[in-house]
Amino acid sequence: MSASLPLRKRVFLPREVLAEGIGTFMLVFAGTGAVMVDRISDGAITHLGISIVFGAIVTALIYAFGHISGAHFNPAVTLAFWMSGVFPKKRVLSYVLAQLIGGTVASILLLLSLGSVANLGATLPLNNNWVQSFVLETILTFILMIVIFGTGLDRRCPNGFAGIAIGLTVGLEAACMGKITGASMNPARSFAPALISGMWQHHWIYWIAPILGAQIAVLVYRQLSNNFKDCV
Repeated sequence: MSASLPLRKRVFLPREVLAEGIGTFMLVFAGTGAVMVDRISDGAITHLGISIVFGAIVTALIYAFGHISGAHFNPAVTLAFWMSGVFPKKRVLSYVLAQLIGGTVASILLLLSLGSVANLGATLPLNNNWVQSFVLETILTFILMIVIFGTGLDRRCPNGFAGIAIGLTVGLEAACMGKITGASMNPARSFAPALISGMWQHHWIYWIAPILGAQIAVLVYRQLSNNFKDCV
C-alpha cells in the first residue's frame, strides 16, 4: 500500500531518493509491523486497526515527505507518474530501488525485533484464489491512483487535502479487501516481506496487478484532465 504527491519541476537531488527510501521503510515497518503485532497479541489490533495503521502512516508520510520527493513510496505510483508525463524517466529506477531497499530494511528489522511471525506481513490471496486477488488488486490500485491524481496532482483541487484523501483511501480499501488480497496496491510493500520471509507464493500478482491498475488510471485521468494539462 502507498500514495503520492506530484514531484514538482526542480533540480534532482539525492535527498529525494533518500526520502523515498526512508518513507517506504516507515510504511512497511508500521504497516506490516501492525500485522505481526496483531498475530503476537492474539488479534488485539484487529483487521480494522491494521487498516487504520496503513492509512494513517500514508497520510503522515505524504505531509512529511511530499515537498521533498513527491512521496511516492510505491513503484506502481512512480511508473504511473512517469507515464502521465509529470515525472522524468531518468529518475524512475533510482526511486524504485530506494523504495525496495527501504521496505526490505524494514522487514529485516521486524524479523530481528519480533521474530518470524505472520510471514512478516506478506500478502497472499485468500484460499490461493489468484484470479480473484489479481482482479481486486487491479481495481484497488486503480481507485487509489485516481484519488492520487485528483487530489495530489490536479491543480483544480483545493490544496492541502491530498494526504487526508489518499490516506483514507488506503485505509478504506485495506479494511474492505485486506482479508481477501492483503490490499497491497504497492509492489514494494509486498516485495519486502516476501523477500525476507521467503513467501513468494503468487507474488507476481502484487507486481503486475498494481502496475496495471495504476496504468489504467493514467488512461482514464488523461481524459478527465485534458491530457494532464489541468495538472501540476
